[in-house]
Amino acid sequence: MNILQELTELITELGLAVETGVFSGEAPAEYIVITPLTDSFELFGDNRPGYETQEARLSLFSKRNYIALKTSVLRALLAAGFTVTDHRYIGHEDDTGYHHYAIDAAKPYAWEE
Repeated sequence: MNILQELTELITELGLAVETGVFSGEAPAEYIVITPLTDSFELFGDNRPGYETQEARLSLFSKRNYIALKTSVLRALLAAGFTVTDHRYIGHEDDTGYHHYAIDAAKPYAWEE
């Protein structure tokens, strides 16, 4: 399992459309795009990495009031053991009519050599 797989499953379970990198096709009224950010070895033992911390940004897009969507995604992330490292309103995209809200999430995964 990795962060992209786990986030995709989590967002799908919330009933939202989700894609990685860019949304292809016709976008629904609410959807999420996941962008990988970093992979780092932050936890070591015996000079060997024990875990790889993976981080990704969830870009939430909504033509409605985005607050309920943001809240449900944040609650789901925290319940699934993710650390939310940042979350903020990016702005309203006047050309598309979408509110854009970003959530950065991180989680450690056991490193297997």
